[in-house]
Amino acid sequence: MYMRYQGKITNWKDDKGFGFIYPNGGGNQVFVHIRSFSNRQRRPVGDEIVTYELKVDTKGRAQAMNVAFVGERASSNISTERRNAPLVLVATFLIFVTASAFVGKLPFAVLWLYLAGSAVAFLAYAFDKSAARKDQRRTPESTLHFYALIGGWPGALAAQRLLRHKSRKQSFQIVFWATTVLNCCALAWLFSPSGSEALRSFLGEA
Repeated sequence: MYMRYQGKITNWKDDKGFGFIYPNGGGNQVFVHIRSFSNRQRRPVGDEIVTYELKVDTKGRAQAMNVAFVGERASSNISTERRNAPLVLVATFLIFVTASAFVGKLPFAVLWLYLAGSAVAFLAYAFDKSAARKDQRRTPESTLHFYALIGGWPGALAAQRLLRHKSRKQSFQIVFWATTVLNCCALAWLFSPSGSEALRSFLGEA
Protein backbone atom coordinates (compact mmCIF):
# COMPACT_ATOMS: atom_id res chain seq x y z
CA MET A 1 0.00 0.00 0.00
CA TYR A 2 1.29 3.45 -0.89
CA MET A 3 1.91 6.06 1.81
CA ARG A 4 -0.50 8.98 1.64
CA TYR A 5 0.62 12.59 1.80
CA GLN A 6 -1.19 15.89 2.24
CA GLY A 7 -0.77 19.17 0.42
CA LYS A 8 -2.43 22.16 -1.24
CA ILE A 9 -3.35 22.42 -4.92
CA THR A 10 -1.56 25.29 -6.65
CA ASN A 11 -1.34 26.62 -10.21
CA TRP A 12 -4.42 24.67 -11.29
CA LYS A 13 -5.14 25.04 -15.03
CA ASP A 14 -8.70 23.79 -15.43
CA ASP A 15 -8.83 24.14 -19.22
CA LYS A 16 -5.82 21.83 -19.47
CA GLY A 17 -6.81 19.55 -16.62
CA PHE A 18 -3.66 19.67 -14.53
CA GLY A 19 -1.85 21.56 -11.81
CA PHE A 20 0.51 21.01 -8.91
CA ILE A 21 0.36 20.07 -5.24
CA TYR A 22 2.57 21.82 -2.71
CA PRO A 23 3.32 19.28 0.06
CA ASN A 24 2.45 20.33 3.59
CA GLY A 25 5.90 19.24 4.73
CA GLY A 26 7.63 21.36 2.11
CA GLY A 27 9.72 20.23 -0.81
CA ASN A 28 9.17 20.18 -4.54
CA GLN A 29 5.72 20.61 -6.04
CA VAL A 30 4.05 17.44 -7.30
CA PHE A 31 2.34 17.28 -10.69
CA VAL A 32 -1.33 16.23 -10.62
CA HIS A 33 -3.70 15.48 -13.51
CA ILE A 34 -7.50 15.55 -13.33
CA ARG A 35 -7.53 11.81 -14.10
CA SER A 36 -5.72 11.18 -10.82
CA PHE A 37 -8.65 12.38 -8.68
CA SER A 38 -10.82 9.71 -7.08
CA ASN A 39 -13.91 11.91 -7.29
CA ARG A 40 -14.35 12.65 -10.99
CA GLN A 41 -17.52 14.67 -10.33
CA ARG A 42 -15.63 17.43 -8.51
CA ARG A 43 -12.97 19.52 -10.18
CA PRO A 44 -10.43 21.52 -8.21
CA VAL A 45 -10.21 25.28 -8.55
CA GLY A 46 -7.02 25.82 -6.55
CA ASP A 47 -5.98 26.08 -2.89
CA GLU A 48 -7.90 22.93 -1.85
CA ILE A 49 -6.24 20.64 0.66
CA VAL A 50 -5.90 17.11 -0.68
CA THR A 51 -4.36 13.80 0.24
CA TYR A 52 -2.54 11.75 -2.36
CA GLU A 53 -0.15 8.93 -3.13
CA LEU A 54 3.10 9.34 -5.02
CA LYS A 55 4.37 7.58 -8.10
CA VAL A 56 7.36 8.24 -10.33
CA ASP A 57 7.00 8.29 -14.11
CA THR A 58 9.47 6.88 -16.63
CA LYS A 59 11.44 10.14 -16.58
CA GLY A 60 11.81 10.07 -12.81
CA ARG A 61 9.27 12.83 -12.15
CA ALA A 62 6.99 12.63 -9.13
CA GLN A 63 3.25 12.57 -9.84
CA ALA A 64 0.24 12.42 -7.53
CA MET A 65 -2.26 9.59 -7.87
CA ASN A 66 -5.44 8.52 -6.11
CA VAL A 67 -5.96 12.13 -5.07
CA ALA A 68 -8.82 12.92 -2.68
CA PHE A 69 -10.09 16.18 -1.25
CA VAL A 70 -9.74 16.33 2.52
CA GLY A 71 -12.96 15.05 4.05
CA GLU A 72 -13.63 12.66 1.17
CA ARG A 73 -12.70 9.03 0.87
CA ALA A 74 -9.78 8.16 -1.39
CA SER A 75 -12.03 5.89 -3.42
CA SER A 76 -15.00 7.69 -4.89
CA ASN A 77 -18.34 6.74 -3.40
CA ILE A 78 -20.26 8.19 -6.32
CA SER A 79 -22.21 5.40 -7.96
CA THR A 80 -21.27 4.15 -11.39
CA GLU A 81 -24.88 4.61 -12.43
CA ARG A 82 -24.76 8.33 -11.71
CA ARG A 83 -21.46 8.80 -13.53
CA ASN A 84 -22.74 6.99 -16.58
CA ALA A 85 -26.17 8.63 -16.64
CA PRO A 86 -25.27 10.97 -19.55
CA LEU A 87 -24.16 8.02 -21.69
CA VAL A 88 -27.33 6.12 -20.85
CA LEU A 89 -29.39 9.15 -21.88
CA VAL A 90 -27.50 9.42 -25.18
CA ALA A 91 -27.90 5.72 -25.97
CA THR A 92 -31.59 5.71 -25.04
CA PHE A 93 -32.33 8.76 -27.16
CA LEU A 94 -30.51 7.46 -30.24
CA ILE A 95 -32.20 4.07 -29.91
CA PHE A 96 -35.56 5.85 -29.73
CA VAL A 97 -34.85 7.91 -32.85
CA THR A 98 -33.55 4.84 -34.70
CA ALA A 99 -36.63 2.81 -33.80
CA SER A 100 -38.90 5.69 -34.81
CA ALA A 101 -37.23 5.84 -38.21
CA PHE A 102 -37.51 2.09 -38.80
CA VAL A 103 -41.20 1.97 -37.91
CA GLY A 104 -41.94 4.94 -40.15
CA LYS A 105 -42.64 7.55 -37.48
CA LEU A 106 -39.70 9.66 -38.63
CA PRO A 107 -37.91 9.99 -41.98
CA PHE A 108 -34.46 8.41 -42.01
CA ALA A 109 -33.08 11.85 -42.79
CA VAL A 110 -33.78 12.82 -39.18
CA LEU A 111 -31.82 9.81 -37.91
CA TRP A 112 -28.88 10.62 -40.18
CA LEU A 113 -28.97 14.22 -38.98
CA TYR A 114 -28.65 13.15 -35.35
CA LEU A 115 -25.91 10.63 -36.09
CA ALA A 116 -23.89 12.96 -38.30
CA GLY A 117 -24.47 15.94 -36.02
CA SER A 118 -23.39 13.94 -32.99
CA ALA A 119 -20.21 12.78 -34.72
CA VAL A 120 -19.34 16.34 -35.74
CA ALA A 121 -20.09 17.67 -32.25
CA PHE A 122 -17.96 15.00 -30.57
CA LEU A 123 -15.03 15.78 -32.85
CA ALA A 124 -15.47 19.52 -32.24
CA TYR A 125 -15.23 18.96 -28.49
CA ALA A 126 -12.16 16.76 -28.96
CA PHE A 127 -10.43 19.37 -31.13
CA ASP A 128 -11.33 22.14 -28.68
CA LYS A 129 -9.90 20.25 -25.73
CA SER A 130 -6.74 19.47 -27.68
CA ALA A 131 -6.42 23.14 -28.63
CA ALA A 132 -6.86 24.19 -25.00
CA ARG A 133 -4.02 21.92 -23.92
CA LYS A 134 -1.73 23.25 -26.65
CA ASP A 135 -2.70 26.93 -26.23
CA GLN A 136 -3.98 26.98 -29.80
CA ARG A 137 -7.03 28.66 -31.28
CA ARG A 138 -10.18 27.38 -29.60
CA THR A 139 -13.53 26.42 -31.11
CA PRO A 140 -16.04 29.19 -30.24
CA GLU A 141 -18.64 28.12 -27.70
CA SER A 142 -21.33 29.46 -30.02
CA THR A 143 -20.23 26.87 -32.59
CA LEU A 144 -20.47 24.05 -30.05
CA HIS A 145 -23.95 25.23 -29.08
CA PHE A 146 -24.99 25.42 -32.74
CA TYR A 147 -23.99 21.79 -33.27
CA ALA A 148 -26.07 20.82 -30.23
CA LEU A 149 -29.07 22.81 -31.43
CA ILE A 150 -29.24 21.21 -34.88
CA GLY A 151 -29.12 17.68 -33.49
CA GLY A 152 -25.59 17.06 -32.31
CA TRP A 153 -26.35 17.28 -28.60
CA PRO A 154 -26.09 13.49 -28.02
CA GLY A 155 -22.52 13.55 -29.31
CA ALA A 156 -21.80 16.73 -27.37
CA LEU A 157 -23.10 15.19 -24.15
CA ALA A 158 -21.06 12.05 -24.74
CA ALA A 159 -17.96 14.17 -25.30
CA GLN A 160 -18.56 16.10 -22.09
CA ARG A 161 -18.69 12.83 -20.18
CA LEU A 162 -15.95 10.87 -21.93
CA LEU A 163 -13.54 13.76 -22.53
CA ARG A 164 -14.50 15.65 -19.37
CA HIS A 165 -14.63 18.87 -21.36
CA LYS A 166 -17.01 21.79 -20.74
CA SER A 167 -18.89 19.69 -18.20
CA ARG A 168 -18.24 21.92 -15.18
CA LYS A 169 -18.59 25.40 -16.66
CA GLN A 170 -21.99 26.51 -15.41
CA SER A 171 -22.65 29.25 -17.97
CA PHE A 172 -21.85 26.84 -20.80
CA GLN A 173 -24.03 24.11 -19.33
CA ILE A 174 -27.04 26.44 -19.05
CA VAL A 175 -26.90 27.30 -22.75
CA PHE A 176 -26.11 23.70 -23.72
CA TRP A 177 -29.18 22.31 -21.96
CA ALA A 178 -31.32 25.13 -23.38
CA THR A 179 -30.29 24.15 -26.91
CA THR A 180 -30.91 20.49 -26.08
CA VAL A 181 -34.43 21.22 -24.83
CA LEU A 182 -35.18 23.32 -27.91
CA ASN A 183 -34.00 20.52 -30.17
CA CYS A 184 -36.10 17.95 -28.33
CA CYS A 185 -39.14 20.23 -28.57
CA ALA A 186 -38.60 20.48 -32.32
CA LEU A 187 -38.34 16.69 -32.52
CA ALA A 188 -41.55 16.29 -30.53
CA TRP A 189 -43.30 18.63 -32.99
CA LEU A 190 -42.19 16.39 -35.87
CA PHE A 191 -44.26 13.59 -34.35
CA SER A 192 -47.41 15.73 -34.57
CA PRO A 193 -49.55 15.60 -37.75
CA SER A 194 -48.64 19.16 -38.72
CA GLY A 195 -44.95 18.65 -37.99
CA SER A 196 -44.80 15.35 -39.83
CA GLU A 197 -46.57 16.82 -42.85
CA ALA A 198 -44.30 19.86 -42.91
CA LEU A 199 -41.16 17.73 -42.70
CA ARG A 200 -42.20 15.30 -45.40
CA SER A 201 -43.21 18.20 -47.63
CA PHE A 202 -39.80 19.78 -47.05
CA LEU A 203 -38.07 16.51 -47.93
CA GLY A 204 -40.26 16.05 -50.97
CA GLU A 205 -41.86 12.85 -49.68
CA ALA A 206 -45.43 11.86 -50.41
